[in-house]
Amino acid sequence: MAKLVECIPNFSCSKEKDEAAYNALVEVAKSVPGCTLFDAQTDGNHNRCVFTMIGAPEAVEEVAFQLAKKAAEVIDMTKHVGEHSRMGATDVIPFVPTMGVTVEECVEITKRLGQRMWDELKIPSFLYEDSASAPHRRNLAACRKGQFEGMPEKLLQEEWAPDFGERKIHPTAGITAIGARMPLVAFNVNLATSDVEIAKKIAKVIRGSSGGFRSCKAMGFMLEDRGIAQVSMNMVNYEDTPLNVVYEMIKSLAERYGTYIVGSEVVGLTPAKALLDCAEHYLKLENFDAHNQVMEYHLVGME
Repeated sequence: MAKLVECIPNFSCSKEKDEAAYNALVEVAKSVPGCTLFDAQTDGNHNRCVFTMIGAPEAVEEVAFQLAKKAAEVIDMTKHVGEHSRMGATDVIPFVPTMGVTVEECVEITKRLGQRMWDELKIPSFLYEDSASAPHRRNLAACRKGQFEGMPEKLLQEEWAPDFGERKIHPTAGITAIGARMPLVAFNVNLATSDVEIAKKIAKVIRGSSGGFRSCKAMGFMLEDRGIAQVSMNMVNYEDTPLNVVYEMIKSLAERYGTYIVGSEVVGLTPAKALLDCAEHYLKLENFDAHNQVMEYHLVGME
């Protein structure tokens, strides 16, 4: 059986803000045989782009390094401005086991990549999620706290030495988080209000770190080009906390603040089950068996 790994690197640039840098990264993502770029999402408000690549472990590892190298060449973090939290030109590189690969094998990939990025690019890194070297590093938000501007001081703290590299950031490329993890869903909900404080209040209620849903990470942002606020989420376990559950909670909270949901979006690829679970809930399907009743599962031989 072929071995496949998914990699979803996030870069601190967007096509809307710097088309040349974005296009250069896309070109690199397509350059390594054995790895396919499935999706490239770009957002000017967040000033961030997210690639979804799948391929053989060796190919995915190589393209991740080449992308980090190119990002260091075309992105200057001292000039970066965007709504999304960030600490590096290549902000985060997650590896997800997809077929015939274990989480442990993905952890080994992250360690090799982190060492190579320091040896050849002088970009330090934190290991997070299943790759984390200590419990307080598992959460990406904890690693990223302080962002690019506050990272030089943070790295001097006893508990925040990089896993790879010295206690200093790359002057223009910052620092990168690298980790192996299970699939997550990047899910955003847009509100019919220009008051970003409402989105921030809702995010605080629903995110796990504030006592909300344990598998939800959430922040409130302003979408300047649309003049509306957004609740931006990473659902790190969509079976533990289904999308429809968090959607309904946001809907209820929005109504409390005198507004409503105008739309939602999924960023990048998502497991089919995450959306099928929503369909099953809202259609009130009885005795529904996705594996036997969804035609595409039979066509592609999914289990």
